[in-house]
Amino acid sequence: MPQLQASYPLYLNNKAAQPNLDLKVTDKFTGEVAFRTALATPDVIDAAIAGAVRAAEPFAGMASYERQAVLDHCVRRFRERFDELAWALCIEAGKPIADAEGEVTRLIDTFRLAAEEATRNYGEVQPLDISARSKGYMGMWKRVPIGPCSFISPFNFPLNLAAHKIAPAIAVGCPFVMKPASLTPLGAIIIGEILAETDLPEGAFSILPASRDGADLFTTDDRLKLLSFTGSPGVGWDLKARAGKKKVVLELGGNAAVVVDADADLDHALERIIFGGYYQSGQSCIHVQRVIVHEAVYDTFRDRLAARVRTLVSGDPKDRRTFIGPMISAREAARLKGWIDSAVSGGARLLAGGGCDRAMLEATLVENCDRAADLYREEAFGPAVILSKFSAWQDALAEVNDSKFGLQAGIFTRDLHKVLAAWDKLEVGGVVVNDVSSFRVDNMPYGGVRDSGLGREGVRFAIEDMTEIRNLVIRRAPV
Repeated sequence: MPQLQASYPLYLNNKAAQPNLDLKVTDKFTGEVAFRTALATPDVIDAAIAGAVRAAEPFAGMASYERQAVLDHCVRRFRERFDELAWALCIEAGKPIADAEGEVTRLIDTFRLAAEEATRNYGEVQPLDISARSKGYMGMWKRVPIGPCSFISPFNFPLNLAAHKIAPAIAVGCPFVMKPASLTPLGAIIIGEILAETDLPEGAFSILPASRDGADLFTTDDRLKLLSFTGSPGVGWDLKARAGKKKVVLELGGNAAVVVDADADLDHALERIIFGGYYQSGQSCIHVQRVIVHEAVYDTFRDRLAARVRTLVSGDPKDRRTFIGPMISAREAARLKGWIDSAVSGGARLLAGGGCDRAMLEATLVENCDRAADLYREEAFGPAVILSKFSAWQDALAEVNDSKFGLQAGIFTRDLHKVLAAWDKLEVGGVVVNDVSSFRVDNMPYGGVRDSGLGREGVRFAIEDMTEIRNLVIRRAPV
């Protein structure tokens, strides 16, 4: 497999810079330092924002085909560097290598979608003669770039969640400054390295690893017109409160539920719940955390699921046999281990897993969890799943909604009427039928309600947030 460099730069106003090597990034499986990167100081962040302001006009003035060419270049280079990108994910995020390759594929998909959307920034002609006073008037509107943007991306999908911010910005001509997660900065840095090969206007992008304390300008600086943040709810809502007048898009946490009805294909549901609950060690906002099963099939499904969970292979993410790799840190594993132990002490029954060794937390399955327990109410963000049973469909939907979060939900049923009832009643950003909440395709509108955030990602929908509508009214003179 490819070898990582010992050190990596940041990217300031399109150019590599290495003012220091202050950020240590560890191999999440071994705990050893894998490489170092430069860490942006407040003066560097200020210079990046100033560069983005200077780049706003020339970037907006680029032709659609020119922005499309930049995105096409990225797609080609990502394909050429596929193995390197996957290996970087495996090391810095502890992501099993097969999952890392899947994320690189999604990175390519996201930039490819953005390249297609770069030439689809449509407007509309609108009749205004709706009454006598506006006879002879017509209107037109178009979308224009909102201006310099601030992006903050999380550790769990260092490539694709960065891509969901960067690619739409390039498609519409918004300069940006990005803060990748300090735990996993390399994916975004490699994207910056590839963007530096293009002819984007100087200042069009900066990729700046930074400490949380030193990154306040990403949120508070009024020169930035949009803040797009993906991460934890506590941090996200605090950033929104301090963001001032800028538009804010938040993709935050989840506590996703899946309902398995009596008529469901149990073989299919089981395999998909294994994926949704334990893929990437459960470190996904749409990780399956709660599984609500009809009482008629509950015992059978519980026993089969528990047996399957016990077979999942944990270990080194570099080994292709591994399904469960490390959590992002021993601290996070200990936090979730504590929630599991507390739930069991409170009456929950442990069906599988529960053990923990540093950052390695076993795939865990419990039933009869108290709804007041942290494991039930909060976002687990790890390989732990809760089972419960229902008898009436409306009760199952009510249990899905028994959460402060509302990102996505999954339902397994063959009954169209139940599907439509779920679509009407579930307070979530998306309902996935005959699959798990963890399913996402990169062109769909993705986001949540309540504590799960504001706005939607997905290239076309991110473009809407990164643009403003500019209206034109024409009074037609008599001919």
